[in-house]
Amino acid sequence: AKGRPEDHSLAGAELASRLCPRFGLTPAETETVVWLVKEHLTMSAIAQSRDLSDPATIAGFAAIVQSPERLKLLLILTVADIRGVGPGVWNGWKGQLLRTLYYETEPMLAGGHSQVERKMRVQAAKDALAAALTDWPKPEVERHLARHYPPYWLRVDLKRQVRHADLLRQADAVGAGVFADIQTDVFRAITELTVVVPDHPRLLSTVAGACAVAGANIVDAQIFTTVDGRALDILSISREFPNEEDERRRTERIVTSISQALKGEIRLTQAVAERTARKSRTFNAFSVEPDVLVNNALSDAFTVIEVSGLDRPGLLFDLTREIANLSLNIGSAHVATFGERAVDVFYVTDLMGKKIESEPRQAAVRKALLAVFRPEG
Repeated sequence: AKGRPEDHSLAGAELASRLCPRFGLTPAETETVVWLVKEHLTMSAIAQSRDLSDPATIAGFAAIVQSPERLKLLLILTVADIRGVGPGVWNGWKGQLLRTLYYETEPMLAGGHSQVERKMRVQAAKDALAAALTDWPKPEVERHLARHYPPYWLRVDLKRQVRHADLLRQADAVGAGVFADIQTDVFRAITELTVVVPDHPRLLSTVAGACAVAGANIVDAQIFTTVDGRALDILSISREFPNEEDERRRTERIVTSISQALKGEIRLTQAVAERTARKSRTFNAFSVEPDVLVNNALSDAFTVIEVSGLDRPGLLFDLTREIANLSLNIGSAHVATFGERAVDVFYVTDLMGKKIESEPRQAAVRKALLAVFRPEG
């Protein structure tokens, strides 16, 4: 049903309801196929844009799925759908998110009789990392395993965990400073930059601004905090050079920019405006109506702000700066781009750690974030 003016999920479901009986499917099978077509984007959207450690996220998804069989079928369809889009669209990170969503939802739908309980999966991830850190003294391994919250173990694969362990070890040995791991990926045309720094309220905005100043376009981001106050940010940046050495040097300049920004050596607002003024003209060829949703039902502990609109250089910096100016703390952020559309989801609280319940305050948040998309914003 793609190419029609209506939503292709809904139009496709309507087509399926007419075609399935002609293919010999039973009424029950037809109902399942119609549901799968209608919801074929749901699992991917929730996995990539929601906090999967939040019980409300899982409860909401479970209410949509309703049965273990549907959950299995939707997972298979989601993987096939993503892989069918084109080369490089599927990757290990998306697979890890989908696995996490599946195993978080399964106990709710199976009456608590999940084959792999959440605590078991967290412990299994810790055991696997401990086995991989063969040259570490046991007490040091135990300290490292204790520093991450459960979402980290559920969302990050073993290969990355090993790199992060070495990075945090460097940070512990040296103390202050910016510590970075750079991994280039020619196939996906991205460079994965992992940054470890001391956490502070405006950190994400500072990092996003520094990347914009350095000419780096963030297409994905995972934000984690350790129990001992370190921030571990995993940024996927659009690749600029085909040559590995050139791309690595460019990424090292981005790390330098982040370090300078954290030291206050760059006036980020002015520098980002100057850097992005020319590039933003390219994005004016597209038109995407901006939208800001403020929702308190998606999380038990956070207000969820979902922002969508036309992507452009410096957008993430502008959004996170406004959120900080609104005196909101970002608990987690889920950043994604789909062509020219950016969809950024922020889990926030006020400075007292409470949700944003006041309707006038919610209206002020919407107004401030929508203003980011105006030319003068």
